[in-house]
Amino acid sequence: MKKNDTPECGGKANFLSALEVLAVSFKLGLTSFGGPIAHIGYFQNEYVYKKKWLDQKTFTDMVALCQFLPGPASSQLGIAVGTIKAGIPGGIAAWTGFTVPSFIMMVVFALFLKGSDFSASHWVHGLKIVAVAIVAQAVLSMWLNLIKNRTQAAAALVSAAFLMFFKSAFTQIIVIAAAGAVGRFINRDMPPGPSYDEIICVKKRTAAFLLLIFFILLIALPVLKNSSGSVWIAITDSFYRAGSLVFGGGHVVLPLLEEELVPSGLVSGGDFIAGYGAAQAIPGPLFTFSGYLGAMIKGVPGAAAALAAIFLPAYLLITGVLPFWNHLRNMPGIRGALSFVNASVVGILLSALYDPLFKSAVNSRQDFALTLLLLTMLTVYKIPPWFAVIAGAAGSMLIGIYYP
Repeated sequence: MKKNDTPECGGKANFLSALEVLAVSFKLGLTSFGGPIAHIGYFQNEYVYKKKWLDQKTFTDMVALCQFLPGPASSQLGIAVGTIKAGIPGGIAAWTGFTVPSFIMMVVFALFLKGSDFSASHWVHGLKIVAVAIVAQAVLSMWLNLIKNRTQAAAALVSAAFLMFFKSAFTQIIVIAAAGAVGRFINRDMPPGPSYDEIICVKKRTAAFLLLIFFILLIALPVLKNSSGSVWIAITDSFYRAGSLVFGGGHVVLPLLEEELVPSGLVSGGDFIAGYGAAQAIPGPLFTFSGYLGAMIKGVPGAAAALAAIFLPAYLLITGVLPFWNHLRNMPGIRGALSFVNASVVGILLSALYDPLFKSAVNSRQDFALTLLLLTMLTVYKIPPWFAVIAGAAGSMLIGIYYP
């Protein structure tokens, strides 16, 4: 890696570059449908091929880094590209442009749903069925991409089974940590990944400070939540912890947030899953589902608080780790630990597919048939998620007419 305190970083050029990053990322935020994997394709086309802000090798290394860290991988990738292009202002601009469009859409939907009596409508129930099909597709895709041998398969299935017996957000943390430790031991001789050579416009001292803030908030917020009784601190703590501990992208945040918000009564189970289904129909990061949940709890201010809290860990981590990544990924056992963390993530998502999704959405043979049809459309015919949302809502309305 080149020295990161270089003359290319900082000044007026960074500000103008940040404005360019904002414009490009806003366009991506309006047009990037399909979830984290699809987002990476959009980013590659825009940032590597069209804008040529970085080469393919650096882009691939940034993808690896974002998969290594907890949090929303596509948003972190955008922040990384923006930071490489225009320093810290560029990273903030990249996140803002990519996130704001879908955030506004989710908040509008929440306020619409909250102000109307649609909770028992057939089309809302259809959104819940869509969520089942979408997550089933995600489990299948992640299994095929991440599970490479019988040991990893066992790790995934044991993780799912364990969570069936002990279902809580804290248990998920234990599962992820245990999987990482086992993976590091089993794969301790796995070779490190390739390095990259790129200017990073973040000083290592600044990066270390950001990482320190990340850990201070992770430790302090639960203490403040228990001592203050404030609903605002509770919102911040729940969403910050979810953003800090979720590996594997947007779908995996579902069980973490469900355990944080539904048992406590902040959001009903039905509203939670309906919003998650609606989130499949919009472009941009799936983590803007947090805006919907925050709006259901405390209106627009709650939406802003939830959004900031769930994305803050992602920003602190990617910006804090970026200057140290080349050294970190060469540490023995890191890639091996990550392979088992990914396997446990598949297990966590498999557990969530059954409870709460399947149990709360599939109430009849007809619902199950619709779920299978949507899953077939998504996996075999590769329809976009937004079309699945329309089909699910329409299908559920037809079921309500013919099978009242």
